[in-house]
Amino acid sequence: MTDDPTRSAAPVREVTREVTREAAQGAATRDKPWLFRTYAGHSTAAASNALYRGNLAKGQTGLSVAFDLPTQTGYDSDHELARGEVGKVGVPVCHLGDMRALFSEIPLEQMNTSMTINATAPWLLALYIAVAEEQGADVARLQGTVQNDIIKEYLSRGTYICPPKPSLRMITDVAAYTRANLPKWNPMNVCSYHLQEAGATPEQELAFALATAIAVLDDLKGKVAEEDFPGMVGRISFFVNAGIRFVTEMCKMRAFVDLWDEITAERYGITDERMRRFRYGVQVNSLGLTEPQPENNVYRILIEMLAVTLSKKARARAVQLPAWNEALGLPRPWDQQWSLRMQQILAYETDLLEYDDLFDQNPAVDRKVAALKDGARAELRQIDAMGGAVAAIEYMKGRLVEANADRIARIEAGETVVVGVNRWTEGAESPLTAGDGAIMVVDAEAEADQIARLTAWRAGRDEAAVQAALAQVRAAAESGENIMGPSIAAAKAGATTGEWGDMVRGAFGLYRGPTGVSRAPSNRTEGLDPIRAAVDAASARLGRRLKFLVGKPGLDGHSNGAEQIAARARDCGMDISYEGIRLTPAEIVRAAEEEAAHVVGLSILSGSHLPLIAEVMERMTAAGLADVPVIVGGIIPEEDAHRLRALGVAQVYTPKDFELNRIMMDIVGLVDAAPAAAE
Repeated sequence: MTDDPTRSAAPVREVTREVTREAAQGAATRDKPWLFRTYAGHSTAAASNALYRGNLAKGQTGLSVAFDLPTQTGYDSDHELARGEVGKVGVPVCHLGDMRALFSEIPLEQMNTSMTINATAPWLLALYIAVAEEQGADVARLQGTVQNDIIKEYLSRGTYICPPKPSLRMITDVAAYTRANLPKWNPMNVCSYHLQEAGATPEQELAFALATAIAVLDDLKGKVAEEDFPGMVGRISFFVNAGIRFVTEMCKMRAFVDLWDEITAERYGITDERMRRFRYGVQVNSLGLTEPQPENNVYRILIEMLAVTLSKKARARAVQLPAWNEALGLPRPWDQQWSLRMQQILAYETDLLEYDDLFDQNPAVDRKVAALKDGARAELRQIDAMGGAVAAIEYMKGRLVEANADRIARIEAGETVVVGVNRWTEGAESPLTAGDGAIMVVDAEAEADQIARLTAWRAGRDEAAVQAALAQVRAAAESGENIMGPSIAAAKAGATTGEWGDMVRGAFGLYRGPTGVSRAPSNRTEGLDPIRAAVDAASARLGRRLKFLVGKPGLDGHSNGAEQIAARARDCGMDISYEGIRLTPAEIVRAAEEEAAHVVGLSILSGSHLPLIAEVMERMTAAGLADVPVIVGGIIPEEDAHRLRALGVAQVYTPKDFELNRIMMDIVGLVDAAPAAAE
């Protein structure tokens, strides 16, 4: 050792200079990071605005707006179907006043805003434009995206309003309007995210999303001048999912890049390479987030993010990450901050953005990409032969339900390992979930507050001007005129989301999408023989086939769980009744009575389970069906599960209950315990 301080400090100075020099060199060549977003919105416009401004202050670089289900499906907050749904999965926006409050003190001209909205995309964009104009913004400088992909709503998410053909027409109305008026706006995110959530294989996710984009571009060709079409192709973007098999997922993104380039060049003759670029945003997989040992989800989210960031050739333009506890309920601001910090650390602390693509000419990657492209092309040929994506909706829906059934069967059999769920299930209790406040709870008074402000809004407007503007919306819908201009005029006049939705429903009619659950049993038999024997025995005692009615009350369109329960019950020999999404409690009880159901199963994932199930139970009693067992599935906190059982619900299932065969035996057991039910 030495007492000379200059000698001991010299190596430190050398290291410091070297680190500084490397950092300076890296900074000169670093790529710009992707947009950091957090998908957010809840309770009220004012509460969501405070959340957005807080997230922006923490370093978020773009907004991603989640709307509640009534807003997504074109209903006002006081509609019968909106009961219990207001402010649950997103923010309610009923009129221009709500949109003003949502973006108060947020300069829209400087913001990049993604709005996850589909059936009501023309209306929400109209409200956004009206608020931007009130702020004094140059509308031509607005940047952002409306998802505006209604085709995937028929396949997976369920927030459609109208039949497919007029819905496709409104997608391209938005695209044509933005070409002329919002040159920096992306008029559509072709969304494969929910396809994967519905069980799509990587090949299906590629093919179904690209088929949707083809359908939109084919329709758009007739709405823009020939010389403007390449620019519109260049403004179509995608919104994808990234699952835990992150090498396959990275290869999927490279396949997307190649296939989109191929389609735009060969099918549409686009010669400008810039217009053929595959541009996409991503939210990593929420389906794989687990309720047991939820702290493990942090690692899942990080690994999934690598799939869409590691490969420069196929890197996302915008990333939003779920929170670790979304399988339990709504995340808190702190939970969302944790996910944001994950992005910031990868982008700014690592050297990822200093390198060219890490996987070019990697033989293993090239082989996997080629195989994915071959599989996707085969699916695309099948869809093309059927007349395109719109004509093939029922085919694609059935394929998704079957693929999801295969996925669940692999988890049940242990072929697919899910840590904490089907292996290594024993563990210490997590301090992150202990006690109250582990998830966010929507203000119980938010719905009443929203309805009161909606009532006041209606009372304070020029009713004659509103009705005249709405008449123009319906006239445009019926005549084929672009719906955007009249929608903006209606927004400024003070019309509401539900009133705009009524004009569209009146012009185009309502639609009920295919369920994907066929009447014929599948070929899956493993482990079903004992259940089939139990169903046969119960049916013999009942004097007819055990009748199981599956229903989805309210506006929740996440039907994957209900479809799988119905399909498994069918395969076990039960007589099933499943009419799909968006039923009122009265309709469900009426069906239970008319079909003499032995058991009723209800699925709700939107957080509206308490008011909707309470109404179902009240109506069951009033109809003389109190002896018919009711079971419920959803993202339901244990405290709420206790309340549901107190209402008379026989069983409550949450994401941890992945063994469908056990649920089937529970259903048989409930019938055996109440043999006189529904007789």
